[in-house]
Amino acid sequence: MQKVKLPVEIDPFKTAKRKLDYEGFLEIKRLPRFSDATLKVNSDVDVWLRFGTDPQGLVVVQGKALTEVELECQRCSETFSYAINVEFTYSPVCDESQVEELPEDYEPLQLNEDNYFLVAELIEDELLLALPIIPKHSLEDCKVQQNEQVFGEIDVVEEESKPNPFAVLQSLKKKD
Repeated sequence: MQKVKLPVEIDPFKTAKRKLDYEGFLEIKRLPRFSDATLKVNSDVDVWLRFGTDPQGLVVVQGKALTEVELECQRCSETFSYAINVEFTYSPVCDESQVEELPEDYEPLQLNEDNYFLVAELIEDELLLALPIIPKHSLEDCKVQQNEQVFGEIDVVEEESKPNPFAVLQSLKKKD
């Protein structure tokens, strides 16, 4: 199947009724927050979206996104490649009361006033959540080896007893 650009927005209710699947890609220029969070994004994001209903009659959006990025290792400051493969399951909600009724496996999908969601925004959020909090190589690949890392106690410097600059004020107060 040929990969195509994904639509900008999708109505999940209509799409689920027709049981449509989307397979395509998102250009990096449509994901500015994700681009800013990495040194470089090596490829467009491959995306699969499947729409349907579950046995409870809830509309379900299942998806997967794949890409590879360049990050800076926080141990050695070298650049390394990091593959992102994220899977997600959403169910659209129209108001906050519906969020409590969703099964634990489903994330709520907030829709705009026209019952659409922005595809790029959803995928970008998932990709941002998939980035490591502290990017670093595996220990085998990092230039800074574990035995070279130094941990220790911080030397506590005892302060000399300095005169209190407010002692003069205290003595003036006592004279009153």
